[in-house]
Amino acid sequence: MISVEEALGHVLDLVTPLESESVTLTEAAGRVLASPVAAGRDQPPFPASAMDGYAVRSADVAPGQRLRVIGQSAAGHGFRGSIGPGDAVRTFTGAPVPQGADRVVIQEDVTRMGEIITLNQNIDAGPYVRPAGTDFRAGATFAPARPLTPSDVALLASMNLPDVPVTRKPEIALVATGDELVMPGEAPGADQIIASNTFGLKALIERAGGRARLMPIARDTVSSLKAIFDLSAGADMVVTVGGASVGDHDLVAEVAAERGLERAFYKVAMRPGKPLMAGRIDGTPMIGLPGNPVSAMVCGHVFILPALRRMLGLPAQRAPRRRAQLAAPVGANGAREHYMRARLTPDGLEVFDRQDSSLLSVLADADALVVRPPDNPAQEKGAWVEYVPLQA
Repeated sequence: MISVEEALGHVLDLVTPLESESVTLTEAAGRVLASPVAAGRDQPPFPASAMDGYAVRSADVAPGQRLRVIGQSAAGHGFRGSIGPGDAVRTFTGAPVPQGADRVVIQEDVTRMGEIITLNQNIDAGPYVRPAGTDFRAGATFAPARPLTPSDVALLASMNLPDVPVTRKPEIALVATGDELVMPGEAPGADQIIASNTFGLKALIERAGGRARLMPIARDTVSSLKAIFDLSAGADMVVTVGGASVGDHDLVAEVAAERGLERAFYKVAMRPGKPLMAGRIDGTPMIGLPGNPVSAMVCGHVFILPALRRMLGLPAQRAPRRRAQLAAPVGANGAREHYMRARLTPDGLEVFDRQDSSLLSVLADADALVVRPPDNPAQEKGAWVEYVPLQA
């Protein structure tokens, strides 16, 4: 067996960032920029008023000063003339500040009678003018190393970029294996169960920015598994679930070997998830996950998502970890790195008593995986531990 860190290193070595494609701004949220983009204009493109009031020359501002209103500047309809001594222009928030003006006196500090305004005794300091290019200048570049957020999309729109280059979404073929499986909604036989792993992994992958191709269930025959591998052609990665152990009906390794599998490793010192393998099949990265539902999902967080992020062009790194205190003591850990289902509470991390790798109900209640290092001694309440967040 190899360590989780070694196994993850091998998995990340199997994948590289994918090519780029252009998408419209309406489709850009959650995508990853493939290259920096540059603003097409200054923002704001002109000195803009930050308040409703009157655009004036600073030299004319004094308590009791009387000024003549010579026009109006509104958003989208600026004043085309120029302000001279003793002039003022009624100006609204976001409107261009007229040429010659360098200050906006807010309307609360003015008394107006017809076309004459008188500045009040107590005048706000101002100047309430946003200079051109305050936000960014034309040519300014933007290249966040993360999926684009709604705020990012708003910024790109203000840069006058209707389309952006993004990394193509990785397509991952998900292959459930086993005669015991039927699809949700079907009537299972007496010895059968419902396939759940690939549905959970599909949701995990697509939430993280990939595309999951749900393949037909591969039965416990060489011919069935070969046929499903053929159907998986064209995917950026193939993920099998189940059949990767050493039982008489575990055929994934055998069939993959016949197709020239370049295996990077088999078996990882982790719990749950020990019977894990990875390599290349027909030139395509492949990961063979264990069949236990929780094992498959935990390995999805620990191995599949980091590989997906790398294919998207994001930094190659392990699943994000945070630290919190334990809400109750936990016993000593064994020889394998243990990912324990837990819940974040006001008192800290509450590790669930039941950790069997078949219990999806416990995983559904969890929002964290507490990471116990190999041979970690018993920990008391209040001890600081690392955990992988399970985002809602």
